[in-house]
Amino acid sequence: MWRRRFSTTVSGSAVALKDKKWDALIIGGGHNGLTAAAYLARGGLSVAVLERRHIIGGAAVTEELIPGFKFSRCSYLQSLLRPAVINELDLAKHGLKLLKRNPSSFTPCLDGRYLLLGPDKDLNHSQISKFSKADAEAYPKYESQLENFCKFMDLVLDSSPPESLQHKSSLNEQLKNKLQNSVFWASCLRHAASMGQKDMVDFMDLLLSPASKVLNNWFEADVLKATLATDAVIGSTASVHTPGSGYVLLHHVMGETDGERGIWSYVEGGMGSISNAIASAAVAAGAHIVTDAEVSQLLIKNSSTVHGVILADGTEVHASVVLSNATPYKTFMDLVPNNVLPDDYFRAIKHSDYSSATTKINVAVDKLPQFQCCKLDHSQAGPEHVGTIHIGSESMDEIHSASEDAVNGIPSRRPVIEMTIPSVLDKTISPPGKHVINLFVQYTPYKPSDGDWQDHDYRESFAQKCFALIDEYAPGFSTSVIGYDMLTPPDLEREIGLTGGNIFHGAMGLDSLFLMRPVKGWSNYKTPLKGLYLCGSGAHPGGGVMGAPGRNAANLVLQDVKKT
Repeated sequence: MWRRRFSTTVSGSAVALKDKKWDALIIGGGHNGLTAAAYLARGGLSVAVLERRHIIGGAAVTEELIPGFKFSRCSYLQSLLRPAVINELDLAKHGLKLLKRNPSSFTPCLDGRYLLLGPDKDLNHSQISKFSKADAEAYPKYESQLENFCKFMDLVLDSSPPESLQHKSSLNEQLKNKLQNSVFWASCLRHAASMGQKDMVDFMDLLLSPASKVLNNWFEADVLKATLATDAVIGSTASVHTPGSGYVLLHHVMGETDGERGIWSYVEGGMGSISNAIASAAVAAGAHIVTDAEVSQLLIKNSSTVHGVILADGTEVHASVVLSNATPYKTFMDLVPNNVLPDDYFRAIKHSDYSSATTKINVAVDKLPQFQCCKLDHSQAGPEHVGTIHIGSESMDEIHSASEDAVNGIPSRRPVIEMTIPSVLDKTISPPGKHVINLFVQYTPYKPSDGDWQDHDYRESFAQKCFALIDEYAPGFSTSVIGYDMLTPPDLEREIGLTGGNIFHGAMGLDSLFLMRPVKGWSNYKTPLKGLYLCGSGAHPGGGVMGAPGRNAANLVLQDVKKT
């Protein structure tokens, strides 16, 4: 647990918080807040991170909820963490160990067939050929095109958006801003020119189209299309037929592990180990991290300048700048006093899309599930157990039907489930012979029309529905369950601080990305309040365990500090 690792820092900082004026305070000890802290401390600033919970990590957290079983309670896979963050903070030295998955995907079918996919091109060809020889030939071309598009995305992910100046500024600052923005756009144009017009048109088609259209244009086998389509709807309320959902297909290859594009990995010790490694780097650079330190309000003078925070116990902590790792909604609707923000900004934040249909179920089991389509019966892990197991995703129609249930106000009658079993590769998170299983479940409305997530029987009924669906593919799964923890959208909001239960700190539609995130005209981590910055997933480039918002925001703060 993080508290044992850094107990001196936690207790020491709690006493010293109010005894000095900090260069920077960070609200929230999620992975982005910790990333920002590490970069700011390395830049020479005095930094304190204030975490509401008893444990750091936000949604990238490991918790031992059942004795002997350590769950990645929210996020559960690594690939999107930016290479720059891993390398610049030397996270391997601070304990980060990634466990590559091969194969990376397994989709069982009720007709007795199955599809395995992974980094092995020969395996992919032989597996897809069982369903379509044409698809087997097309698949490498599909991946190659997405990888080509991702080279364009790398520039966008690792840069602060080329925003216009928001405050009155000198002629020198105006010229510098125009020059920086011109350099960014020139780089984009060079990338676009190197791609060529055909690829650029295909890229725009991917960005704007429904995932179903993109996949139907590439493939014919239902099970392959459905397996890939889950990437497009993960964590959202979208259907595979929603325009713009094609963009999220890029997540299939956007990330990397140890320089290998598109490789998703488990993290030894669970996802909290990412947060722990970043925290270790931050502490080594001089940052202070305090748990059980809930921020109740921002300190604002002259209705325009933030100069610290008030904790829930009434303690005032002063700072030159404050960075918020909380959601934009939480930051501006709950922590900022009334009548301080410009009306247009206030309305834009208030009416942002935080809808969610995601539930996470963390399960402790006494044996591995045995998938009947594999026609094997053994206690040892096979290739089917290593990667993401797609349950209830044999066709895009199934995924669409599940989403339609949520549109009509009820949890999916046949949920779409992504099952992972990290204990197959990570021997540190479960007792010998037993396993940790993550179930990422869609679609579950925040306020279902047929019940209430606070009702124990209603919750139990849904969990058992998920277990029964898995039983159809792996008979006996339900009887292997020792215990479980379930986080519905309201739970994710209450426990983790995710407004609406949205795992991305806000919708990831095209109208909510890049220069539009979180609000048009304010995409560069700054806010209408001087001295207040956003550094969480509600800022560019968005959700996922990337570290990019934290890194980008910290670099901007360091630039601004140099100007003063």
